[in-house]
Formats: sequence, structure tokens, C-alpha cells
Amino acid sequence: MSFIHIRPDWQLPEKLATTEAAFLNRRKFLKNLAGVGLGMAATSCAGRSLKAQGNEEFSNTLGEPLSNFTVNPAFTDVGRPVTEQMFASRYNNFYEFGLTKNIWESAQKLPSDPWKLEVSGLVNKPTTYDLDDLYAKFPLEERIYRFRCVEAWAMVVPWLGFPMRQLLEDVEPTSDAKYVRFESFYDEKITPGPSFSFSNLPWPYHEGLRIEEMANDLAFFAVGIYGRTMPKQHGAPIRMVVPWKYGFKGGKSIVKIEFLAEQPTTYWNTISPNEYKFEANVEPDVSHPRWSQKRERLVGSGEPWDWVKQDTLLYNGYGEYVADLYA
Repeated sequence: MSFIHIRPDWQLPEKLATTEAAFLNRRKFLKNLAGVGLGMAATSCAGRSLKAQGNEEFSNTLGEPLSNFTVNPAFTDVGRPVTEQMFASRYNNFYEFGLTKNIWESAQKLPSDPWKLEVSGLVNKPTTYDLDDLYAKFPLEERIYRFRCVEAWAMVVPWLGFPMRQLLEDVEPTSDAKYVRFESFYDEKITPGPSFSFSNLPWPYHEGLRIEEMANDLAFFAVGIYGRTMPKQHGAPIRMVVPWKYGFKGGKSIVKIEFLAEQPTTYWNTISPNEYKFEANVEPDVSHPRWSQKRERLVGSGEPWDWVKQDTLLYNGYGEYVADLYA
């Protein structure tokens, strides 16, 4: 195969290339992905310089104002400033729409209304929620959370939504339910994935949690952000937010939730299990195979290498909430 030059963490590659031979079978394909360093997740850390001012087209993607929510006082101060929305909403990973961080425009193709969220598996009350349910059935609250990407950049985001445990209570998992699988929207005509033909990627995007993790006070379903409905580039209309884990655990545009007895597969762990663990907790002393996790860069204006650098906190600073899950 052709070797791909792995650039510094913060430099976006102009292109990725893989020869046709790398696609002859799935095992060789996945091996080759790992061998080149899985550039989709690692080498796209940089992005274009970010500026606070956005054009009208971009501003029109930022959702509609919401008022039917309360502010949860337990999650108003994380010791860091909230990232400006003009930065947070134009610096996104959403691999269904491409590799670059600047995918806000492509993501507008996502059909988010009408929407159905199907909950099935080992539950007493299998349910399908529509868009009205997501905004009205569960009381909405605002929570300001730290957000840490496995690529070593970070944000502080004011999410709007409801605790995952409220959905648990609504569908009543059986005693056999030990894990939960989350599946994202996928339609190859709308969400083509990377621009090159990685046709064997394990679409649709899917993630998983232990049921105890889903029941934790921090685990959150977000249906909005910055006081507005969820922009498509953030994963409208509903996404997972598990702030003590790396960002790839937060599946976007969720369409199915299934309660299971056995641990499900997950997207990145399927592709490269030595790099992307199922648990994926933020642990500064556990390095990614190709870079340290001890430090992170806070997304802001200017070039990524000039962003404020800070120490990474164990469990992203949420140890008091989750450490007992991993004792």
C-alpha cells in the first residue's frame, strides 16, 4: 500500500490516499487503517483559523431559541470560560459528512424533522419518541460541561437536554440489561462519510455504554446548545453527552437505542481497538498510542497551535461523579 505521511497533530492533511489493494478484504483493510495511524481521527486535529464573526449563512445554522428550560445550578461553573458558539459550532467532528473540522455546511443536509428515536431490546416498555417528545416529554435543563476530544483539544459547552436516567425510568430496562447500544442516523446518499472510498467502515456510527454509566448523574441527552435547538453540525436533534469520556463516545443524531445483555461493538473500537477503547475515559496518564493525553488545547480564535494549553484532568474533572464506576 502507499504510505501516508502522518503530519503533526495540529496540521490538517490536504488529502489521504489508500491504494485499491487495501480494500480487498475487511481484515486487511482494518489492519491498514491502524497501520497508517487512522488519520481520520488523529491527523485532522488542526482546522482552519477560527474567527468569532460568522457570515449570515453560518449564523442561520445555529438553531432556534429555546425558553422551556431551567439552569441546573450544579453545572454552571467548570473553572473555565464557556467556548464562544462561533468557535464551537464551526469546529466539529462529524465523520458521516467528511474528515475536516469545517463541516458545518455539509452537515446541513441532515434531515432532522420529522425524527423518530426507537428504544428497544431488554426493556419492559419499548418506545418510539418523536421530535415533540424530545423537547417536551422530559423537563429540559442547561448544563455547562467540559468537552475533551481524544485528539487533545477541548471546549466548554452549555448543553440543553435531560439526564439519560430519565429515559431509563421511562422504558424500564429488565434485570438482564447490562449494556446500551446507540445508533446514529445513516443514509449513504445523505451521509457519505469521508470523501475517499472507505466503503468498509462500520456504518452506521454506533456507540455503547454500560447501563450503570447511562444511569450516572452526568450522562445526558442534549437536544440543544447555547440556548437554542441543536445545530446539525453538533448532531441534531439529539446526541449523547458523556463528559468524563472522550468526545467520540458522544454519538450524534441518535435514531436507535437498544438495551442488551452483552457488550456491543462500537464504531472506533471496531476500526482500531488498540487506539480507541470501549470505555474511553479521559485519563491523562494513559497515552494514546501516538500522542500524550497529559495536555489539551482549548478551542478559540487564531491558529490551533496558539490556543490556550492546559493540563488534562482525570475523568475530565468529573471524578467525584464517576470514579466509583471504575473502582
